[in-house]
Amino acid sequence: MSALAGKIREVTGKSATRKLRNDETMPAVLYGLKDNVSLTVNPKELKKLLAAKGRNALIELKIDGGSERSVVLKEFQSHPIRPGWVHADFLEVDVTKKIRVKVPVLLVGHSPGEKMGGLVNHILRTIEVESIPMNIPEKIEIQMAEVQLDDVVHVSDISVGEGVEIINDPSDAVVTVHVEKVKEEKAEGEEVLEGEAAAAAAEPADAAGKKEDAK
Repeated sequence: MSALAGKIREVTGKSATRKLRNDETMPAVLYGLKDNVSLTVNPKELKKLLAAKGRNALIELKIDGGSERSVVLKEFQSHPIRPGWVHADFLEVDVTKKIRVKVPVLLVGHSPGEKMGGLVNHILRTIEVESIPMNIPEKIEIQMAEVQLDDVVHVSDISVGEGVEIINDPSDAVVTVHVEKVKEEKAEGEEVLEGEAAAAAAEPADAAGKKEDAK
């Protein structure tokens, strides 16, 4: 479990939280098992921890150097213009009970089908799992070297650690490798349109010819 320091935030409200946002301080909220707590954390330390342990890392949040809570990062808010986070929500968890989280899916390597003109379509970027916090995988990797042209990797094809249950529908497609056919379909469609246009252009001439014959 990774440790992160937090400080109780006595003053709340929009104007107060704006003053707290800088490179060293970010407002946050803790909720879950006990009470709701408004606090501040160091955004740099939080990002460093998540980069090392993953988005669903179990964090030992030490509040004012005393109280310790086992938490996971539930949500965060990014600044609409500048890079960086402006707020974080922590969920306190019972380490002996299962929780549901979304785990990122990473594609490792390249499919042999790419050399044959196949395009990789990464459909599911995250997969929801249920597990006790300590067993939650940091990521789910798919070895693309094993995915051939016209292959489809489904949720049912993915294996995770013992005690971890995948919640997604087993039939959901995670990644596919297929030859792109849009261009061929477009070309056929253009030929049909050209034929219809030529026929439409010929109709007025035919009509004019019939009128001349009638005279």
